[in-house]
Amino acid sequence: MIMNRLLCVITLAMTVALGPRLAAQVQTEAPPVVPGAKPVTVEHVKIHGQALEGNLEGDAVDRDAIVFLPPGYAIEKSRRYPVVYALHGYSIGAEQWTHEIHVPQTIEGAFAQGTKEMIVVLPDSKTLYGGSMYSSSLTTGDFERFIAHDVVTYIDAHYRTLPNRMSRGLVGHSMGGYGAARIGMKHPDVFSSLYIMSPCCLSPMGSRPANPARQQAMEAEEKALESVETPADAAGLSFFVRAQLASAAAWSPDPKNPPLYLDLPRKDGEPQPDVIAKWAANAPLAFVDQYIGSLRQHRAIAIDVGDQDGLRTDAGKLHDVLDKYGLANSFEVYQGTHTSKVADRFQNHVMRFFSQSLCFRAGCR
Repeated sequence: MIMNRLLCVITLAMTVALGPRLAAQVQTEAPPVVPGAKPVTVEHVKIHGQALEGNLEGDAVDRDAIVFLPPGYAIEKSRRYPVVYALHGYSIGAEQWTHEIHVPQTIEGAFAQGTKEMIVVLPDSKTLYGGSMYSSSLTTGDFERFIAHDVVTYIDAHYRTLPNRMSRGLVGHSMGGYGAARIGMKHPDVFSSLYIMSPCCLSPMGSRPANPARQQAMEAEEKALESVETPADAAGLSFFVRAQLASAAAWSPDPKNPPLYLDLPRKDGEPQPDVIAKWAANAPLAFVDQYIGSLRQHRAIAIDVGDQDGLRTDAGKLHDVLDKYGLANSFEVYQGTHTSKVADRFQNHVMRFFSQSLCFRAGCR
């Protein structure tokens, strides 16, 4: 009974975290165009993911990424720039992320309003079931290392960057917010500033009561999951069912369970305690205490979330943990839903944050 209740609340949490439909994620409000904003240069590149080689899903190893170069990049040939890596959410890739945060308009607007010039990179981490969870898995590949090593190494080799952790920032929204928190905790040697936007999946949610109406719907979804025998069977599944497959591929991979190479929290109608424990262990609020020393190495940490976002409670919990340990961080609850203000936040808060927290000269320590 306890395990059934835990599974119900974990999957309920996934619904809250990943529930916004694809259409909702692209219909975001754009801030007004800033008069006089100078255009940035947009480059589409392919980055080889050494960390993704041999993944059992067969996901692409050479990944798309979109690079935004500031107006001065082509003019000041000897100047080097800090870099901000921006992680997209579940069910979308880098290209759709550009529409959600309305780049390059918001980047250009930020520069026009006084934000210091920097390079912005949007790497693509969409997988067979819609998202990598920015985790390390033999099934999906090691997307944690892909972001922290492969992407950073490529950008430093191909652009005039300041190749120093003090000049690198990491930001993400929703699943990307989860990724920013997770990767930021584990790789303070690579990044020095974190901006965590409406992060999903922070908590295993084991203490929350299940919603009876949601439980009934969940039973139907569990049957749909159990009917999946091949990756092709997942194509017509609902958003939430595919999100569960993505989570299982990331957090409970199983190289001896073809053709999906993953284990689900339920099998033959029964909860699987070992799998449920693996999912819970991947919740940042469950492991953040182990990385306080790493988080102390960051120069700045910011968290924000909309007041109408179901993820507001857990975002506040992460802030509370950082406060408990005396870690400086900013936390803002703004008026908005999970997605409505993300473009405005990116232009007027995220870019300004990195303008103030990153190092813009060589030799920073």
